[in-house]
Amino acid sequence: MTEYLPRMGGGDVRTVLTIHNIAFTGSTDPGRLHSLRLDPARFYSEGYEFWGGISALKAGLMGADALTTVSPSYADELMTAEFGMGLDGVMRHRQAALTGILNGIDEQAWDPATDPAIVAFADPAGKAAAKAALQAELGLPQADGPLCVIVSRMTHQKGLDLVLETLPALLAAGGQLAVLGSGDPGLEQAFRQASADPNVAVRIGYDEAFSHRLIAGGDAILVPSRFEPCGLTQMYGLRYGTIPVVALTGGLADTVINASPAGLARGVATGIQFAPVTAVALRGALMRLATLYADRDTWSRMQANAMAHPVGWGQSARAYADLYARLTDPS
Repeated sequence: MTEYLPRMGGGDVRTVLTIHNIAFTGSTDPGRLHSLRLDPARFYSEGYEFWGGISALKAGLMGADALTTVSPSYADELMTAEFGMGLDGVMRHRQAALTGILNGIDEQAWDPATDPAIVAFADPAGKAAAKAALQAELGLPQADGPLCVIVSRMTHQKGLDLVLETLPALLAAGGQLAVLGSGDPGLEQAFRQASADPNVAVRIGYDEAFSHRLIAGGDAILVPSRFEPCGLTQMYGLRYGTIPVVALTGGLADTVINASPAGLARGVATGIQFAPVTAVALRGALMRLATLYADRDTWSRMQANAMAHPVGWGQSARAYADLYARLTDPS
């Protein structure tokens, strides 16, 4: 327990702060101390002062009884300068209070057997109809390689510039790309330009039902994030037998079993991981994807593994319940 700030609830109330993305620090100028009615005596390095400014997130990190974040790997990454966004020292100081608990998805909303937005299927063999429907909707031709999909905010964090760099290699291998997203105007424009190729389809914006059709009809879902506290789209992909191709970071590392030689030999692989997060590494992952896709027996096994992989809230809910029980235990 920290002694730097009083417990936020007061009295015997214990507090838990969950960090989703530490990049959002809730920072503002120190000139707002008075208007925010903050105690100036706590404006110091062991209070809410953050690099000369005010940080609401740091106040919470220093004052909460327990800290959680949305994946075990992200909890480890937060201790480093690369991922801690200036708060890595605080995270190392509060390490004993931190627990990484993986997010889950709504398994009723994302159920390929009952999803009203898609051509429903209950096993990998049923995906063929969903893929054909998606290609028809987008005007994509039949192709020899995998249909890759992206559902994402278009930001530097998400690594979509790397997809643009490696897109020629994917297309040369017989692959296709379908994208749904919005964000950075430069990325939006670059993807619009990429869609001039007949094997690339891009929609700028967001459409919930269309996102379901993309993930159901795709062969693979690309998540090349530079950092990813947890990530949900790779879990949607697993649920729908759409093989995730992910950067080895945060929750992406915790939710996808890499198609390494060992993973393939044991028959447990559910996706492809790559590191470092560079265009060269992503290109290698896409070439592995094309090779695996061509091996129909291995590909079908990976799809079945993916669809059987637990992505719900059962285990995570128990971890939260255990944490709350420890905090409220009077002994």
